[in-house]
Amino acid sequence: MPASIRLVTPLTAALLIAVSFPRQLTADDWPQFLGPLRNGISAETGLIASFPESGPDTLWRKPLGVGMSSVAVTNGLAVTLFQDETSQYVVALAVETGERQWQTAVAPAFENTMGNGPRATPTVVDGFVYVFTGEGILAQLSLADGTLNWSVDVPKTLGGKPAEYGVACSPVVSDGLVMVQAGCPQAATAAWNIQTGELAWKAGQGNAGYATPLLTTLADRKQLVVFNAAGASGIDPQTGEELWDFPFPTDYDCNIATPVQLGDNYVLVSAGENHGSVVLQVQPTGSGLAATAVWESLGVSSQLRAEWQTPVVHDDHVYALDNQGSAGPITNLVCIRLSDGMTMWKQSRFGKSNMILADGRLWISTMKGELILAAASPEGYQEISRCTLIETTRQAPVIADGRLYLRDDQEIVCVKVAGDTP
Repeated sequence: MPASIRLVTPLTAALLIAVSFPRQLTADDWPQFLGPLRNGISAETGLIASFPESGPDTLWRKPLGVGMSSVAVTNGLAVTLFQDETSQYVVALAVETGERQWQTAVAPAFENTMGNGPRATPTVVDGFVYVFTGEGILAQLSLADGTLNWSVDVPKTLGGKPAEYGVACSPVVSDGLVMVQAGCPQAATAAWNIQTGELAWKAGQGNAGYATPLLTTLADRKQLVVFNAAGASGIDPQTGEELWDFPFPTDYDCNIATPVQLGDNYVLVSAGENHGSVVLQVQPTGSGLAATAVWESLGVSSQLRAEWQTPVVHDDHVYALDNQGSAGPITNLVCIRLSDGMTMWKQSRFGKSNMILADGRLWISTMKGELILAAASPEGYQEISRCTLIETTRQAPVIADGRLYLRDDQEIVCVKVAGDTP
């Protein structure tokens, strides 16, 4: 990767400063998939530096149900989706006790060979909850009491069908619109008015790639970076105009990891199925914007093949899960230096996992239900603590207000990760 790609953003600068004062707790919400900025990074500091073999203190543990949706946390509520034998539900739990505050059915139960239940994570904005069910029903609910305000069957409305492995894109909300990957022949991406639930625009064509879009600014232009089955593209979030396009088709349409911004003009996209990664530079052209690959690592010898785990960036290094083979069982944990694309270390056969970054450390959840705390350091893999919290899961941990949330197909657990303040 070129030396000009530097991750010195206000957020990372704040994290680096905060690490110098580990005793002082700063809290933050986690209102959507991958956190406040949809980059897998929490701004919280003053978190525990380690935990015993038995794990952090459990604040509460509640039965839930089948589903792959993660948790959105805001306004004293933890919101997620699950299903029972009949329906898919949106549920809000009190963060202090785990007690259900409300529960609303939004769709019939969803079954799929890759796992049953909803996949997408709720998005909470300005007192409203936006959800996308396993078969593609987009809905808005009131955060206060779970009232269903409107819903739309996206594939049916746009003349398509649900994604083969289930709809996994979490809603993106901006300037009065809610946007999702529609995955329909004449509407790869689409937006709806948050007031009325009416279609605002549709863009592109082709299948969904399962990734949640990234709302950001590249080359001084606000845009929705979409990673669908055909590749990556930048879309004007207000009009649906396509600003740039970069082909990146992957076997089985499995472009799943959310794109990761690396600087004012750079974005990383990565896919499993032995595909690999590319860093795109988005620049103005005479007619608009264009994306050019400035670094790539592709094929069976690639340094990074993110299967369904979005990489995180810290202190000019990328930390990520690299999956070997076509949906293969071998997953490595890797650290790659941004300045030149060099792999600093690889923890081989680490295992299928997911992760976020908080307080300068990696918080990793394995498919076995383990929680691992490790240093975010280019000096080598340094595991600090490990425990088993739940059963099999694909969710990344969620950290908000000194609490960590994780769920499986049976229950949701909340543990204390705030450090003791003097």
